[in-house]
Amino acid sequence: MSFGANSILDMGRWALFASQVQLQVTGENISNVNTEGYSRRSVLLREGNYIDYSPGQLGTGVVAQEVVRHFDEMVESMYLGQSSLSNMWGNLWEQLKGVENLLNESSGTGVSDALSQYFNSWNEVAQRPDNYGARQTVVNDAATLITTLKAVDTNLSLMQERINGEVASQVSEANSLMSDIADLNREIQVHHIEGQNNANALFDERARKVRALAELVDISTIDNGGGNFTVLTGSGQTLVDGESSFSLEFRAPAKTEDLRPDSGFEGNVYFDGNDDYEYTIEFVASNAGDPVGQVGSGANAAKFKVSLDGGVTWLKDEAGKVRYFNAREYDDRVNIEGLQIWFGSADDAQGSPSGSFVDGDRFVISPHQGLYWVQNTSHAEEITPQLHFNGESNSQRLTGGSIAALLSFRDNYVGKYRSKLDELSESVVWETNRRHSQGAGLQAFTSADGTYQVDYVNKALASDSTGLAFGDRLQSGSSFMHIYNESTGLQVSAAALDFDGSGATFNPAVHTLEDVRDAFNRTYAGTLNATIVNNKLQLEAEEGYTFSFGTDSAGLYAALGLNTFFKGSDASSMAVNEKISGDLDYLATGHVNGAGEMNPGDNTTALAMYGLREVNVTMSTAMEGTTSQTILDYYNGIVGNVGTDTNRAQFNQSFYQALANDLDERQQQISGVNLDEEMSDLIKYQASYTAAAKLITTADEMLQTILSLKP
Repeated sequence: MSFGANSILDMGRWALFASQVQLQVTGENISNVNTEGYSRRSVLLREGNYIDYSPGQLGTGVVAQEVVRHFDEMVESMYLGQSSLSNMWGNLWEQLKGVENLLNESSGTGVSDALSQYFNSWNEVAQRPDNYGARQTVVNDAATLITTLKAVDTNLSLMQERINGEVASQVSEANSLMSDIADLNREIQVHHIEGQNNANALFDERARKVRALAELVDISTIDNGGGNFTVLTGSGQTLVDGESSFSLEFRAPAKTEDLRPDSGFEGNVYFDGNDDYEYTIEFVASNAGDPVGQVGSGANAAKFKVSLDGGVTWLKDEAGKVRYFNAREYDDRVNIEGLQIWFGSADDAQGSPSGSFVDGDRFVISPHQGLYWVQNTSHAEEITPQLHFNGESNSQRLTGGSIAALLSFRDNYVGKYRSKLDELSESVVWETNRRHSQGAGLQAFTSADGTYQVDYVNKALASDSTGLAFGDRLQSGSSFMHIYNESTGLQVSAAALDFDGSGATFNPAVHTLEDVRDAFNRTYAGTLNATIVNNKLQLEAEEGYTFSFGTDSAGLYAALGLNTFFKGSDASSMAVNEKISGDLDYLATGHVNGAGEMNPGDNTTALAMYGLREVNVTMSTAMEGTTSQTILDYYNGIVGNVGTDTNRAQFNQSFYQALANDLDERQQQISGVNLDEEMSDLIKYQASYTAAAKLITTADEMLQTILSLKP
């Protein structure tokens, strides 16, 4: 090969092309200075091939090898993690501010004020027990308290329903993003040739989609180059694998089984009801150490324990011991927290299962809509965020992104607040009824209808299968009744219920509603008739008699809803007993004294009601266990919890947002367009282009000179 004007002309041509490409890329950078997600590009140049020649090796010019994209994958990976956490805490903070506003007591119309007014009304009626105006005030203030509690509970419930709608929408958005990322991977595979034809625009578009997905769920990525790009959840479920994408589904309540290889059980678990927690059922060995047995109605049936936080902690009784439940069929279904649980055949809820459980057999019940990662039509894995009761998040579930925030808010926060609000309401109902049921109003009863029903009239009232709202609060003890001559008003009988004809007292672990009915009819034969109607106890005085309720150490009257002030057992069902709201004479302000008399001026029960505001009451929730404090302090604790949770979410949002911003700035330092630098490059490349053109002109002049030579 010879060198001369032609080689110089060729060298100028390549230099001109290289400068033109640099100007083109610089112009693209300047044009996209405000384009979100755009990464700065530059042209990578290399020298042309060398030719050995005399007087020495000579080059052939310059080659524009490739257009490269400036982007730091490591920084981006760290940013995605912090962005997910920032979005989670930010969304959680916004939602919690709504709860904080709901429980704002500054207006003077909140639950705390309603509770105080309710207790104060009992103090007022204690000053004038026979005054109907004071009596009506008690009923009115109780109605205000009920309305306030229901309003808070209803609003919290509406928040949960709204969250379900938002989650469904965001799940659809996440699925769309995952599909788009897979499509982009496919396009990248077609267009990208490493080192020759870099698909920079497609890479930028994919990075934008990945960032958008990270705002919804916590993710990690694996980039093996080109379209071989994988996106996983933080807990390891694959969302995108190259050109394939999986999906997320927001599904209805469901149940799953996890039986040991040697389990002989053939059947299924069933449930009725709803709750904000996920129930993990695990079968345990019997007390004798043998493998657990079968589903049955006896005491030797298979036993299981229940966890509401994924098996980290287990439900306990007030003594702190783990509670065990027997595996029952439909007719003996067990009441556990907010659910009824039983076992049936594989495809029939009321069928009979077969086989035996072994230690470690598990079932998981999700009694609410949950988020699932769907691998294929036959396999789906629940990834709904789960908060263990020790405060740690379940690392096998979603832990970041706005979807995790919404579901965590629904279950772990609003669910907790509603659970505590229900416990507060239940305590107000029980403690009020416990006192009122042993009190006396201005007149005796001719009839009394129980307000609490059982599922089975022939099962022990404290049994998990009975379904009595306050069955777990019953104790062994005596329940007294006073019978009067209706004409004279004189007491004709005063005795405790006799459960066997020889003076046996009530035992909640043994006696059924039928036993209670029989005890009434046995003890007060000829003066009082007890019947069971719609699984509730009804008392009717025989003609010429009336009755009133006396001391009840067992809590039987309160549990059955006899002579009670409230009915219902939680914020949504709580109401004033119609017997009282319809006739104020039955508002118990006094009691039956030792002489069997009911005195209109007696304020014993009213004072006990007022004193309830300062009495420590035992309250228990699955998440926080058992506490003993006043009702007002307990509610103030709920408000305090909301404030603490809100402040924590705000702090974490600020913390992770600062980290995300710092990482984004580091990425922008690498991939962002700096106009000052681009203008400087523009001038430099323009000068290079001019010089290359001059080189071509010079080579052309050299050729013209040669061509003009004459032989």
